[in-house]
Amino acid sequence: IQGLANLGEKKLILFVILLLCYIVILAGNSMIIFLALTDPKLTSPMYFFLYNLSFVDMVYTTTTIPNMLSGFLTDMKTISVPGCFLQMYFFIQLAVTSRAILTAMAFDRYLAICNPLRYTTIMTRPVRLVLVAGAWGFGIFCTLPATTMSWLRPYCGPNVVRHGWCDLSSVRQLVCGDTSVDNIVSISFALVALLTTGVLILTSYVLIGVSISRMGVVQRLKAFGTCAAHLTVVSISYNSNNLSLSFRKKEQGVRIIVSVLYSALTPFLNPMIYSLRNKELQESIGRTLSRLRPAAVSATRNINTVSLERN
Repeated sequence: IQGLANLGEKKLILFVILLLCYIVILAGNSMIIFLALTDPKLTSPMYFFLYNLSFVDMVYTTTTIPNMLSGFLTDMKTISVPGCFLQMYFFIQLAVTSRAILTAMAFDRYLAICNPLRYTTIMTRPVRLVLVAGAWGFGIFCTLPATTMSWLRPYCGPNVVRHGWCDLSSVRQLVCGDTSVDNIVSISFALVALLTTGVLILTSYVLIGVSISRMGVVQRLKAFGTCAAHLTVVSISYNSNNLSLSFRKKEQGVRIIVSVLYSALTPFLNPMIYSLRNKELQESIGRTLSRLRPAAVSATRNINTVSLERN
């Protein structure tokens, strides 16, 4: 994997930036998962979908960033052929799964605002599990055909992937043969993934907007507050995807940097957006810190006591 081998000393700067981003991604999303699983007040379906999204974001970035970080420290990063195709598959599949979970969250917000009286009876735990399982299944459905076709193609020439990881289009350039059918299949399933999730999310928010227009001022503000974080994340996710596509034909180094930023941007911002815009999550963070503080103080006292006894 060639990566950014031509950047020279600038690689160290990018290494530090990417490492810090990865640490923030792991810490922020781990915090959301921990809070959603341990705080009894965060039991609503929204937090169920949120910690599933955080888990997907963590695994999604882990498929590429650690490998890229090690590549920054060497001139050329080597990866096995099975490892390359596994990385390619999980990178695409988790990206689609993330969009599908955002779609499930949009449906959850639609029910909460447009049908609040039946919300708890409709959005039961089995329904939530089905929606998350459907998100993973949709990701597999949109990813498997293109990656399987790439795996079955003959590779008899160059073995250098001109990208930061095993990107599907970059690996396909190494195929010894015609790949026009592969390109059509990839574009078709990419459009299915983008349009299906995009149309469903847009439909949910159009219906939410119609419902909000009939409410009073106080109800409107409350409804907007429940949707603000999710709507912000969706906007960033789709806009960053458009940004990545617009740089696809640029210089290789620029294209790779933009691709890295695109893949890390949403997982990086998700915890911050939900922490800043969600009052319940802020209160949960406060409760968790207040619980951990006495435990830390007690542990410190025990250590000091043991030290004094030994002296």
